[in-house]
Amino acid sequence: MPAAGKKSLEKRDKMREAEKKKGRTHNFEKGRAREEEGALKRKRTGKGGNAGKAEHGRTGSAGKAEHGRTGNAGKARNTGKPGNAGKMEKTGQPKKYGKGKEICHAFGECGGCQLLGVPYKEQLAEKERDLAKLLKPYVKLDGMIGMEEPEHYRNKVNAAFTHDRDGNPLSGVYKEGTHYIIPIEECVLENRKADEIIGSIRKLLPSFKIKTYDEDRDYGLLRHVMVRTGHATGQIMVVLVLASPVMPSKRNFVKALLRLHPQITTIVVNVNDRQTSMVLGDKEQVIYGKGYIEDVLCGITFKISPRSFYQVNSVQAGKLYEKAVEYAGLTGKETVLDAYCGIGTIGMVAASRARRVIGVELNSDAVRDAVANARGNKIRNAEFYQKDAGEFMVQLAQQGEKIDVVFMDPPRAGSDEVFLSSLAVLKPQRVVYVSCNPETLVRDLEFLAKKGYRAVKGMGCDMFPFCGHVECVVALKRIK
Repeated sequence: MPAAGKKSLEKRDKMREAEKKKGRTHNFEKGRAREEEGALKRKRTGKGGNAGKAEHGRTGSAGKAEHGRTGNAGKARNTGKPGNAGKMEKTGQPKKYGKGKEICHAFGECGGCQLLGVPYKEQLAEKERDLAKLLKPYVKLDGMIGMEEPEHYRNKVNAAFTHDRDGNPLSGVYKEGTHYIIPIEECVLENRKADEIIGSIRKLLPSFKIKTYDEDRDYGLLRHVMVRTGHATGQIMVVLVLASPVMPSKRNFVKALLRLHPQITTIVVNVNDRQTSMVLGDKEQVIYGKGYIEDVLCGITFKISPRSFYQVNSVQAGKLYEKAVEYAGLTGKETVLDAYCGIGTIGMVAASRARRVIGVELNSDAVRDAVANARGNKIRNAEFYQKDAGEFMVQLAQQGEKIDVVFMDPPRAGSDEVFLSSLAVLKPQRVVYVSCNPETLVRDLEFLAKKGYRAVKGMGCDMFPFCGHVECVVALKRIK
């Protein structure tokens, strides 16, 4: 990082500490509210071609969307301590994995890639061992699904923009817990083309007199850039998050960016004029293309808009969902409920093997996407409702609706007793639990056991190579 920029940021941090002592707070402080609240956890940076990296270890969930779930893998690592297998704890650079610094100079500082210095086979073995130990009281783990090519898997990249005291654009990663910006040219987790596009945007800014946003003074225009890519289709969406709807030389900027990256499918301006750590605002304007991209997962085409939830590792998501549907044991006669359905991914994958699929999701944007995706894929036996999943199940039970299988894919915090009790009232014969947090999964398995459900199968899935986080799917059967 340029010395001037570093001094400016150091001064900024000192000012913030002084404000804290006076009892004042900044609503942007730390900005680590979960990917799922759409908050940016790390920022990218660079000057003179240094394209930085963002949100390394954030799990895009592994579950639900930018509409309600919190970031996962970013700062967690298996402790391996007796009695705490699979326990995720916040950590800096693990002494055990010091070689990661040789691969990336930001290792141990940005908060991601806890296992960067560990051979991938060893990562899988460690994750499988810890997960098996954690689940042992409830179910035997059948194994861990790994990746053949475990690098550059993130199809969504967020970059926050600022500038040094000379006005030179910076974009990049905050050092964990601070506002020091770490320059990075390439991230081992992120899509390469997304990194290149963000670097190009940074270089174009001075030519178009576009100022980056200063969160201290609430001044400037460009706050963030989000790039989303379709793994199967190759389509690319660029979202420019601005503090104001007025962008100078907008058309010429688009032309210049497209000359550099003709692969870009669509460009959207998102307006976020609030003092907040949230990345996206409520207003959007499509300035090039259709305003969305498409990707194919498990043979189904999904429409992805700026706010849509879509798994950040679509390769592994496909394997996870196929395993979940396999565990459901569908014969074509079942009525299936997809709880926490998001954009309906699991339900639509199951639709060809079930008689009827019902999806329920609280987020209205996600439900609209689910309906549109089902229509676009000509899936006629799936329907989606915007309701609280627990209340919805109770209503189904009161109406005498028979549900054979329930898929549940809750946020990182897991489910709650209200939902699980509602599930018991509905009495499905089989439950398939897709978990992005093994710790809360174990808690929920214990509760469901008291309600008459026994776990019979379990499989881990490495959705986030080089990070401490792990996902898994567990099949449960009603025994009383």
